[in-house]
Amino acid sequence: MTRVNMATWVVGDIHGCAEELARLLEHLQLGPADRLVSVGDLFHRGPDPAGVMDLMREHRVPFVLGNHELVVLRRIGVAPTSLARDDRPPLRTHFPDIDEDDLDGDGHTPCQVDPPRRAEMLEFLQTHSGFFLRHSEIDGAQATHDGRPWCILHAGRVPGVELERSSIRDLTSLRRLAGRGNPWWYENYVGPELVLFGHTPSQLPRVHSLRGNPVAIGLDTGCVYGGKLTAYSPELDEFRSVKAARAYVQA
Repeated sequence: MTRVNMATWVVGDIHGCAEELARLLEHLQLGPADRLVSVGDLFHRGPDPAGVMDLMREHRVPFVLGNHELVVLRRIGVAPTSLARDDRPPLRTHFPDIDEDDLDGDGHTPCQVDPPRRAEMLEFLQTHSGFFLRHSEIDGAQATHDGRPWCILHAGRVPGVELERSSIRDLTSLRRLAGRGNPWWYENYVGPELVLFGHTPSQLPRVHSLRGNPVAIGLDTGCVYGGKLTAYSPELDEFRSVKAARAYVQA
């Protein structure tokens, strides 16, 4: 069994729920070597996107791109166009007047940010970690509690396809596979790499296991809909969650 000197906590879709993120951070009590990492969909729909940004900066939280972040970055012309780590347009820091709908996410999902902070949010979104992260790319992160590699992505991956050969669309938007029965992508995934993802909300984490070990865990537990904000540590094999203060939007 892997000896744990630190813990990485991977948090599901935050969707602007800053109050719940603050309570989750208090519950986690991160040590100096611990790290929180996000699966994306940070700001849209919820009540306090700027508050989420402030907490993420304070705690140095890396994040992969969700479908909502990707739409915003494409709109302003700074989205990566491939999975290559060096495919990153130059940092853009100056913008014309930014309307509220310039920050809209996928499907014109709103992101309510006061005008003085809109440019700041666009700069922050450009600090993303790409479309996926392997645990070896996260400072100090270790293998799972049973010694396996793990990775973070926002939505899904086609079983049998290497991460580096996945499509941007799958990594940011995939839920179900084409074909008979349209199964959830993770129902056909067999590992060995543990995948931690968000995007598809449910009351409880979506845990798909083989031979007693999880190979895919969905961490979007619908906080913005009145559910919970959930984090999981692969090193500790533990879940932590806090209840939403209320439902901010209807599912």
